[in-house]
Amino acid sequence: MNDDVPVSSRRRLRHTAVAVLGAVSLLALAACGSADPTPPATSSPAAFKPVAQQQGSEITVWADATRVPGVQAYQKAHPNVKIKIVTYSGDANGANDLQAKVQLFDRTGSGWPDVAFSANVNDGTWASQGKTPYAAPVNRDIIPKTTLDGFSDGALDPCVFNGNTYCLRNDLAQNVLWYNKSLMDKFGYKVPTTWEEYQALGEKVAEEHPGYLVGTAGDAWTPEVYFWASQCTASTTTGARKVTVNLQDPKCTRMAKLLDTLIAKGSVSKDTVFSAGFIKNQASKVLMLPGPSWFGQVLFNSTFKIPKGQIAAASPLKFEGDAKNYTGNVGGGLWFVSSHSKNLKAAADLVTWMTTSDAYQGTAGTYPAYKKAAVTWLANQKKTGYFAEDVSPVFKESAELIWPGWSATQYSQEAIYSSTVVPALNSGKTLTDTLDTWQTAITNKAKSLGYTVN
Repeated sequence: MNDDVPVSSRRRLRHTAVAVLGAVSLLALAACGSADPTPPATSSPAAFKPVAQQQGSEITVWADATRVPGVQAYQKAHPNVKIKIVTYSGDANGANDLQAKVQLFDRTGSGWPDVAFSANVNDGTWASQGKTPYAAPVNRDIIPKTTLDGFSDGALDPCVFNGNTYCLRNDLAQNVLWYNKSLMDKFGYKVPTTWEEYQALGEKVAEEHPGYLVGTAGDAWTPEVYFWASQCTASTTTGARKVTVNLQDPKCTRMAKLLDTLIAKGSVSKDTVFSAGFIKNQASKVLMLPGPSWFGQVLFNSTFKIPKGQIAAASPLKFEGDAKNYTGNVGGGLWFVSSHSKNLKAAADLVTWMTTSDAYQGTAGTYPAYKKAAVTWLANQKKTGYFAEDVSPVFKESAELIWPGWSATQYSQEAIYSSTVVPALNSGKTLTDTLDTWQTAITNKAKSLGYTVN
């Protein structure tokens, strides 16, 4: 997820919160674009030929501090597997260590880790490219199709290039409509099912209960929450190094106008949910908040300290004219098996265990991308007793509703939104006023990385 633009506050704060929990893969928050530059060449999917294999040889695993205990648990459960664990940034907090090191190893001809975790959901855009990509196509007799088929629909999309799958997804961060059930019941409000109802309720809240909020627009991941759900063509790849960017599309402008209305009314904040001021003064007044699945434990429980039994989740919203509801995604880490590994069997087994096992994923901090592990994870969430209602049905539903038109790219939507739109909002401009500037910023960044922009 890394970009040469400074990383967004979302990522930094979220990883901080997750680390405190001892939990998971945020960014897991989806986020950021990969480092520059990416080799323009693309490997042929059918051409993958493993290096000479040395069964039983030691594998080197690079992981962040959050994932290292999981790797250690695997090592304990598989004492015959020789593993060297290297703790690194996981490409969090603006780092691009993995790509930088891989580029070095490509030049020296050695040093590649057999397995690597990245919190950057876009890292597949570079790891799958080049004459000899770093990432091995795991669907080429490395990981069984039955395993790959066990992931939630669309979960592996950021890993698929030229028809091959170059990574496994650690977790999902599908968006839902979070709400404070206690406050909604107290005020006599009904949970909306459409964006039109959401806007109407936001206007009503502003009039009847000023100071209470139904959303935020100052978070770096606002595009992934609102515009992705609206099926906005902010970045839709149409071919190799080709992307469509059209923020004047009606599905973009409708969401901009909706948010502008509620920002003007005061029921959508221009702040970020992780700012000290927001946590102190507004956290207790959040009535509704569209956002990722990790908001439940990371934000409402651990950060906002909202008491048990108040927070619930509802299905993603839809516009009345749309046939179905879609949602966005704010996170989800990746596991790579190196194409240079001399022990693909051990590397693949570890990556499979880390992404699919109930023993690890069932107790992780974020929603597993693997469907069977997600069932266990949801059961454990219910056991905590934190939520006002069982979140399982909504989480399972929304995991299958991520709109496929928002594509993984080298550049970070979050970084561009943070540097372009957020300052404009804080200076008094509207989102509608800023769409052209935002589009220009995306277009310029995409072109600088070698994309052809439509």
